[in-house]
Amino acid sequence: MNKFGVALVALVACAAGVAGTFLYTKKAAANGGGFGRPKGEGGEQAVVTVRTIQAAPSILTDYVNTNGEIEAANSVNVYPDIGGKIVRVYVSLGSKVSRNQKIADIDRSEPGAYYANSPVYAPISGTIISVPLKNGTTVSTTSAITVIGDIANLQIVANIPERYAGVLKEGQKASIILEAYPTEEFVATVTDVSPVIDSTSRTKQIILKFDKRDSRINAGMFAKVKLYTQDYSGAIVVPTDAIVEKNDKKNLYIVTDGVAHLREVALGNTVDDYIQVVSGVFEGEKIVVEGMRVLSDGSPVKDLSDTKTSNEAKRN
Repeated sequence: MNKFGVALVALVACAAGVAGTFLYTKKAAANGGGFGRPKGEGGEQAVVTVRTIQAAPSILTDYVNTNGEIEAANSVNVYPDIGGKIVRVYVSLGSKVSRNQKIADIDRSEPGAYYANSPVYAPISGTIISVPLKNGTTVSTTSAITVIGDIANLQIVANIPERYAGVLKEGQKASIILEAYPTEEFVATVTDVSPVIDSTSRTKQIILKFDKRDSRINAGMFAKVKLYTQDYSGAIVVPTDAIVEKNDKKNLYIVTDGVAHLREVALGNTVDDYIQVVSGVFEGEKIVVEGMRVLSDGSPVKDLSDTKTSNEAKRN
């Protein structure tokens, strides 16, 4: 083959390559545009895997966390009627006593003057919850010899910040966690609410009683108190992560017949990671709670959920 023949063959091959590139580019554009990722066979959108919950009215319960001290519901300091020297103590820490039981003798004798011992009696029935003063201790009528408490009836004293004063009331429930039993949850109920705000701490004091007696609970323990203050009901509740913000509007993706539709919603109260949807979603509809970040309006989806309701999802 002469030089003219070789050049002709090369020209034909080059033209064929250009045509092949043009045809590929045209086909790629039909499958998703340019050399980018194709949308799918025939140009359809790729299916997105999501999880949903079924919309259902739920109760969202607000709460406040605080700390408290466990103490005997009824406790009194025991004082002598006269001053003198303790000559005998009849009780010890943890002793159970009855009302009017003798707990100590006081000798009020002085140099040159002798008097009979003066007894000290228990003003109430209960348990000695403070170490009594020792024999030989000199006391006055303002010296507490010991403290008697009714440890069969314990209470929790807690202080609540002033901003919650408007929602405090008797009968509210609380979850109590004790450091000695960090995995146990004890239930208590508010029995008293102080009528005043402490001007120094800007708090209002409440008293709670345990719903059930438990021998593991002791006076003097430190308590973590989760006080349930308010119920928000009558609305659908969803995880806050499910909310999609677009164009300064709050939206949710609703799945219908395998397609995700973006829908504007109105929101209500928030507690932790959950929020009320007060309008825009209807009971029974499927709300996308996982996978919404890669969705667009009209995206086909594959739902991997086990059709939990929004109420069940909140509890879990």
